[in-house]
Parts: sequence; structure tokens; C-alpha cells
Amino acid sequence: MADFGYDVANLTEIDPIFGTMEDFEALISKAKAIGVKIILDFVPNHTSDECEWFIKSAARDPEYKDFYVWHPGKIVNGVRQPPTTWISVFRGSMWTWHEGRQEYYLHQFHAKQPDLNYRNPKVMDMMKDVFRFWLRRGVSGFRVDAVPHTFEISPDAEGNYPDEPRNPNVNDPEDYEYYQHIYTTNQPETIDMVYQFRQVLEEMDQELGGDDRIIMTEAYAPLDVIMQYYGNSTHQGAQIPFNFQLISNLNKQSNAYHYDELINTWLRNMPEGKTANWVLGNHDQSRFGSRLGEDRIDLINTLLLTLPGCSITYNGEEIGMTDVWISWEETVDPQACQSNPENYERLTRDPVRTPFHWNDNRFAGFTEGNTTWLPVADNYGTLQNLRREPTFQKGTGDVKALSENVLGIKRSLAGEATYVVLLNINDSVESLNLHSAFSGLSSSMEYVVVTDRSPRRKGDLAHTDSITLMPKEAVVLKTV
Repeated sequence: MADFGYDVANLTEIDPIFGTMEDFEALISKAKAIGVKIILDFVPNHTSDECEWFIKSAARDPEYKDFYVWHPGKIVNGVRQPPTTWISVFRGSMWTWHEGRQEYYLHQFHAKQPDLNYRNPKVMDMMKDVFRFWLRRGVSGFRVDAVPHTFEISPDAEGNYPDEPRNPNVNDPEDYEYYQHIYTTNQPETIDMVYQFRQVLEEMDQELGGDDRIIMTEAYAPLDVIMQYYGNSTHQGAQIPFNFQLISNLNKQSNAYHYDELINTWLRNMPEGKTANWVLGNHDQSRFGSRLGEDRIDLINTLLLTLPGCSITYNGEEIGMTDVWISWEETVDPQACQSNPENYERLTRDPVRTPFHWNDNRFAGFTEGNTTWLPVADNYGTLQNLRREPTFQKGTGDVKALSENVLGIKRSLAGEATYVVLLNINDSVESLNLHSAFSGLSSSMEYVVVTDRSPRRKGDLAHTDSITLMPKEAVVLKTV
């Protein structure tokens, strides 16, 4: 728990803080009975320094001595120093001296999270066995964490690594962004690693039968790199390489043309036959209600749930949760704790990790205890969606800016109703003729989803050639 579960000491056991293996098996059994699929968060880049593998590696056990990235460092003016100037995501050097082994070990994150050495094929084999272990226990797949960090550039003939180039826009030498990470992220071998994990999934589908199992990869990377995660003509990849284009690029000033370009760029670049996915919030980013405006919460949720493909909702976004300010004294995120009171707010992920609101009771029903691990916010909303309709499950999607302020989405499927989603992103009243934007619409359409900014009600009819949208209004219309 040095990084809230991302420092795994044993990859095939349940940590007692969360329960037992029997609890896990009961969860899988109940989920199967009610038609819910369980996926696990899989951390391939590193383990905890308390993992048996690392302890044996530090002791130079012949089987494990190269399971992690070790280096004796370099001597400068008679003083031993880390082998490179590489900076950790959690600030400071990526290298920590291990007194027992008398070498530095690499950690792209916390010092208690030593990086595995994927250039040792035994490591890949062991991690594939971890995949198999949990699949045989009934999980339906994995979210694969921090994929771009799993490989570093190969060392040279003398076993040394190059320093990374400076980022001239950052002045803090302990900040992760101080260097451009061209040697420690997005190495080409990461793509092949994903293909190998997918092959294990395919093998287990054959062994276990039933529904297909899934890989979702977390990678902040250039678009052309992300698209490779899907696979190619010879290799299957991740079914869902997380699409962070919207989470990374939208802001309060974005207009409909910006939304249009971000959405259609993904759809244009996606390999044929693959499934799009849309992410607008996660546990590392400010909640979209805070990032894009609380008055756009219903609008953004409507967008997320009506675009063609897979919608991915970070818990709490569906009820409109927003960031909570966390003081320096209350901060628990190691990414912030390893900084200082002046800089922690820029680094902390605590504001988006506050307890989920279950009800109106004390601590929002999150606990019956006397405290929560982070303070609880006090506001939330509601949401409707149509995602079980055949048109939204299987239909085509046409996404376009209808004006500077309005984004439109048409979802259609032969033999089923056609839906049009209208999102007025900004503060003007907008009038539209939908016939000039989309073909094949009836002269009248029915409002099937409205938000609290709408003067209309569910079931009202609208003339398709004359639609008016109020500021920040989101609606879904259905052909009649």
C-alpha cells in the first residue's frame, strides 16, 4: 500500500486488507449469477520491494538475479552515482541504492516499486502465468496498468544507459517532466508485450470456453503508437487501448469543432473492424465536472454514453462527483507527498479519489466508521442512458460539429429507430435544422432524454427542421 495497491507483493494472492481468496471466489460466483463480468487491474511494470522475487533478486539468487533492472552506477570524482539522470514519475532519481546487493535498482515510480526486467524472458513467462492464474479463477480480463513504462532502452555493450534530453520548459530538476522520456517510455517492445498477453487470452479462451476475455491497456502515448496496441494483420492486440484524447485535450474553452476533431481523429485512425472507446475521467485526472464545468456534467455523460463504441466511466462521474480540495496535511498520494506544500496541489491525485457517494447518510454511506481515508464531497446528480437499445449497441455513428457550439451524434441501425444526440457545449442559445446536417430523419422527433437545463420534457415532440437548444443543454431525440 505504498501506492494504494500498485505495489504488489504477491501476484497470485489477495491482500488481507481486501479479504481472502474465498471472498474473491464468492464475488466471481455472484457476479456470474447476475451477469456481471469482473476484470482485474494488472500491474506488469513493477512489483513491491517486499515481493519474494525482488528479495531473491537482491540476494543474487541465480533464478531471480536478473528479474529486475540493476546497475552498479558510475564513479565520478571518486563518488558513486546513479547510472543515469533519469527522473521518477514520483520525483527524484529513478535509481535507488540497495545496500545488500551493492547496486542501484530502477523504479519508474515509487522506490518501493522496483521495475521488472522484461528483457529477461523468464519475467515475461512468469507474468503470463499470472494472467493464466486469474483467468482460471473466473476473471473476464485485465486493465493493464502503465504499459509504456514496461521497457527501457537496451543498455549498450558495456551495460550503460544514455541520459534523456532536457525539457527546456521545466525548471525543477526533480520533476518528472524535467526530461523528455524517449528512453524510458513507449519503447517498441511494449507493443509486442501486449500482443503476447493477448495470445495468452486467446489460448485461455480455448481452454475455458465461454465469452471472450478482454485486455484494456493504459497508455498515454502518441496516437500512432496507441493504434498499434489494437494489433495488426498478424497479431491481435488489446480490444480496448484506452482513448485518452478527450481527457487530455478538452477544456472549458473547447468548442464543438474541437470535440468533432478529437472524436473523428480516433475513428479515422482506428484499424478497420476494431471498437472505439471513450474515456473522460480516471483516477489520475481531475474529475470532468471540475475540469470541464459542473454545468456540463449531464452533457458530458450524454456524450460519453452515446458515442459509437465502448464508454468507460470512472466511478462517481455517473452521479456528477467533482474534485475535493485536499490540504497538505490530509494528502496521502505518494506522488504529492514526495513533493512539498508549495507544489503538492499540482501533483496530487487525491482530489479525484475521495469516497464514492452511496447515499445521503454520514460520509455518503461509504463507511460506518469514524473517518474516511480522504474527505467526502457533498454534491452529486443523476443520469439516464439508452445504451441497451439495439441502435446504441450495434448501430453506426456519425459525429459532427453542427455549429461552433453544437456537437451532433446520429446513431442508426436498419430496422430500428434512429437517434440524434445534440450537445450545446457553450453559453449561447442555438437554433438548428437537423435535415441540413443528417439524412434520413423523420419530420418530427421525440425527446427521449433531457437534462435539467431543458425546457422540454421526455415524450415531447420537436420539428426536425427547427430545434432550439438552451446553453449547456444536452438532449437525445428519437425518430417517430
